[in-house]
Amino acid sequence: MTRSKRMQPVVRVAEDRERRAAQALGDAQRRLAENEGKLVELIGYREQYAQGFNTAGGVGLDARRLHEYRVFLERLGTAISQQSEVVEQLRRDCEHVRRRWLETRTHAQALDKVTERYRQAERKAQERLEQHDSDERALRAHRKPSRED
Repeated sequence: MTRSKRMQPVVRVAEDRERRAAQALGDAQRRLAENEGKLVELIGYREQYAQGFNTAGGVGLDARRLHEYRVFLERLGTAISQQSEVVEQLRRDCEHVRRRWLETRTHAQALDKVTERYRQAERKAQERLEQHDSDERALRAHRKPSRED
């Protein structure tokens, strides 16, 4: 069995690892995008809510309603803060998964290059063998005594 053939299972394993790492990266990027969207929504909601209060100028609000408004804004602020932490953690996770994918990709590409070099060397060896066989046949044909002698 040729070296390139013996490398095939190793190459398949490396390609499978790369594929799984790429899927994990896609999943991580999707989770990050979803959570970034939630953060943007929370910030937008807080801005709209605050703008509505500022537009009304707080006119007609009794102390209880004003307190409820402040508590709600604090809750929104807390939710935004928590969501920001989630997004930052997901960014770190995504970067870690991306680096892992790059490692697996580099490894798979290196194995592909090695296998291709083996194939090229095998082709050259086969071509040399065929050329040698052709030369031998030509030499034998040339050395054959002719019947006319």
